[in-house]
Amino acid sequence: MEFWTDFFASFEISRSTARLIASSVVLIAGVSILRFLLGRFIRKSVNSSELRQRWLVQSRNGLLLILLLGLMMIWATELRTFALSIVAIAVAFVVATKELILCLTGSIVKSAGSSFNIGDRIQVKDFRGDVVDQNLLTTTLLEVGPGKLSHQRTGRMTVIPNALFVSEAVINESYTHDWVLHVFTVPFKREENWKLAKQAILDTANQYCAPYLEDVRRYMKKKSEQRGLESPSVDPRVTLQVATAGEIHLVVRIPVKAGQRSFIEQSILTDVFVNYNFAPAPAVVAPKTQEPDSSKED
Repeated sequence: MEFWTDFFASFEISRSTARLIASSVVLIAGVSILRFLLGRFIRKSVNSSELRQRWLVQSRNGLLLILLLGLMMIWATELRTFALSIVAIAVAFVVATKELILCLTGSIVKSAGSSFNIGDRIQVKDFRGDVVDQNLLTTTLLEVGPGKLSHQRTGRMTVIPNALFVSEAVINESYTHDWVLHVFTVPFKREENWKLAKQAILDTANQYCAPYLEDVRRYMKKKSEQRGLESPSVDPRVTLQVATAGEIHLVVRIPVKAGQRSFIEQSILTDVFVNYNFAPAPAVVAPKTQEPDSSKED
């Protein structure tokens, strides 16, 4: 019984398809005959060759448009089914390759924005390091850390998908390439001698940066002119920041070579803390004055 049901169902489908094919053939034949008759009429009735050619072209284009519309109307149901199938396949393909598409999109975003180059030190989300390789799908970093304030490599390699560049901000710590303005913070308690520390750090920073300060100034001026920006001050500076009520942070900014940030920072801190003592001065207690005994009589 099931065999005959399937047979008649396939027969119905075949009949339906045959009917559509027959309708299409009739339409094509009708349009062809109409074109032949219309062309013959135009050739006999129109004397001007230019006008005759124009009408022949216009009639041909008009009949072709009628043919296409007719075929679309005849095959509308099948075309709708086919379109739905194509959409379903496309949706399934997009879902299956979502991450790959995001990675390719991230690669395009990264390239279009010129976010970084090989050798730059970047941070994306919680990933931070020097870029050593990049392709259409991934970017490879040599990790720098630990934390966001350290500038030494950990020896680990991080491969991040380019999909992160679509939704996450990229911090490029090597934006000025050869020379950079390096910032680090030195915390002190409020009662400690932070005034002496501020001057000591500034003097030591000037001592280390003096040999190449003019080179940095010329480099930053050139970079600023290329990008239409105002040239920043490159002189070492120490500013105050009150993080909490009981602490004072000395924010140090110095110009250094891109690859010597950690070395110069550690050299300055080592010299300062070896040569100076910032412990709070002991409080001076005034001696008590002895009051006269009022109980004694003169």
